[in-house]
Amino acid sequence: MHTRYLMALSAIFLAIAGLITSYFPEKVLETHGVVPNNTMLLLIQMMGALYLGFAILNWTARGVLIGGIYARPVALGNFLHFAMVGVMLVKAAIVHEVIQLATSGFVFSAFAIWFGIVLFRPPVAKPAQHNDS
Repeated sequence: MHTRYLMALSAIFLAIAGLITSYFPEKVLETHGVVPNNTMLLLIQMMGALYLGFAILNWTARGVLIGGIYARPVALGNFLHFAMVGVMLVKAAIVHEVIQLATSGFVFSAFAIWFGIVLFRPPVAKPAQHNDS
């Protein structure tokens, strides 16, 4: 499986999430039904910084062969992050019946499944290009 699209899509998704949570933490909390306070705002902004860090990691690793033993830390870190957040969001969506949480949980879970496939299967290298000149 070629991972270039996975890494690029996850980088773009995380960059958007990171920018929104860094610069608009009040709106993020209000959208999910939480009354903002200083501690929560700081935590959401810190989460945004983490997302931006993951976005840069994934963007710069988009051309790297990933899977099996290759770039395993990158695949493992992404899998763990997306899987844990996906489970947390789905659980919160069920308990609080908030559609935004369910939608976010679906996106994070989809990335977790995709990274899980990459993590536990051997990589597929790009076919060699022959230059017949």
